Amino acid sequence: MNRFHRIPICWFCFLTAAGCTLLGGMTSPAADGGPVPSPLWGKDGERWDPAGRLTDYSYAGYRRGEQPLPQLAPAVNVKDFGAVGDGAADDTAAFQRAVQEAAGKVIFIPPGRYVVTDIIELRASNTVLRGAGPQQTVIDAPKPLEKIRSNMGATTSGQPTSNYSWSGGIFWARGRWDEGTLATVAAPAGRGETALTVDRLERFEVGAEVCLTMRDDDSGSLTQHLYAGDPSDFSNLRRVGTRWIARVTAVDRAARRVRFDRPLRTDVRPSWQPVLQPAQSTVEEIGIEHLAFEFPVTVYRGHFTELGHNAIAYSDVRNCWVRDVEIRHADSGLFLGGANITVTGLVYASDRGRDRGRNATGHHGITLGGTDLLLSGFEFRTKFIHDITMTRGSAGNVVRNGRGEDLTFDHHKYANHANLFTDLDAGVGTNIFMSGGGAKLGRHCGAWTTWWNIRTQRPVRFPAGWATDLIHVVGVRSDAPPVLDAEGRWFEPTAPQRLHPRDLYQAQLIRRLGAAKGGHEP
Repeated sequence: MNRFHRIPICWFCFLTAAGCTLLGGMTSPAADGGPVPSPLWGKDGERWDPAGRLTDYSYAGYRRGEQPLPQLAPAVNVKDFGAVGDGAADDTAAFQRAVQEAAGKVIFIPPGRYVVTDIIELRASNTVLRGAGPQQTVIDAPKPLEKIRSNMGATTSGQPTSNYSWSGGIFWARGRWDEGTLATVAAPAGRGETALTVDRLERFEVGAEVCLTMRDDDSGSLTQHLYAGDPSDFSNLRRVGTRWIARVTAVDRAARRVRFDRPLRTDVRPSWQPVLQPAQSTVEEIGIEHLAFEFPVTVYRGHFTELGHNAIAYSDVRNCWVRDVEIRHADSGLFLGGANITVTGLVYASDRGRDRGRNATGHHGITLGGTDLLLSGFEFRTKFIHDITMTRGSAGNVVRNGRGEDLTFDHHKYANHANLFTDLDAGVGTNIFMSGGGAKLGRHCGAWTTWWNIRTQRPVRFPAGWATDLIHVVGVRSDAPPVLDAEGRWFEPTAPQRLHPRDLYQAQLIRRLGAAKGGHEP
């Protein structure tokens, strides 16, 4: 059984009182045209319950949304290391020298076109690559990753393809999580609770951030939980685990309990080997900003033909960012793994010929394969097979304040759960839930994921069978009636322009931090 409270309310009365009348399955505005709150949140969060079905997504992003992205002055110039930037000379060696010899510094990339033919690896914290703006600083990457460092593999059905079809970038930051054990969790806890009983306390300090990791048992009970008891066939699914980061607020030595500043995102059970570890990576505070990546203009040959014209990959890093970056003619854009990464001001464009079957110019636009990641303020001026992807390890991520010509919110199975899409213009809305993923890997989407204020030209319906019913679709154009089941399906088709708040993430962040402290743009 999933652990959340029933919300004691008459849905018809609530919606009517909010200014919304239900007529023949359509939501129509009341005469006053006032804002319409959801009973999941209320006007200002007064109806939200930490143990209820709606997750607190406000911890997503760089430093948990509590600080703006750094504005750092350059310390060195890539031309000091031999870069030319004339679009003809190969500047790879200069970039590699710069990130090695100026590790931990802000490296300026002045206006120019820089040819890069090998992977630029960022392995030192506090290293920032900063251009002069996407229209002035261009990274010209003519060779695909497969031709640089071959990494051939196969799909889950055995089709040969490059692993760069779904991973890797020409700029690649790689870290490792600290796997030292602070304590083992000694007793079960429920989703929404804020304390854990542990086997020892001597290594915990108030104010420190810690990471709870869990892994599935032989029976698959963690997978079952992440799908709210409705995973479908997951017999090919292996190594399901979760990662959750919180700040210690109190240590109760008499009860051997550690208290945290945020509610648990899932249940915790001893059979899932719950361990508390330091919340730190070997690579933090990496930034890539104010530049463009450009790949050759070719005809896109379709799914699994990609050889890796990919821009950026972040692997197991924390408190990093990508800001004001344009990606042109790519196979895939960004692959993000880690925690508390912010991507903002991202633009995709392509002049490639489109795959006729899918009307796409590439494979994955951006994959959020970590926890508490934030994609904010973006624009797709082209179409990928999978514009925005959630996959293994995706939890607590937020996609907000963006637009695209016909966005797809790809959920690639593997028990992704509790992610948020809010305040988005999805364009045509041909099929916002179109998703990939191999056979017998569970349903596409796990529990507690939310779509909130999604604007489309075409009507949207609840994706029955695609996910567990314990998800939320709120604020969409639809010709289907609402279904507000406190313990099951939640489909609340309030007109997007009427829904209040428009941006659930921003509302949760302001409520958590207070208007004075949360005033910066997330």
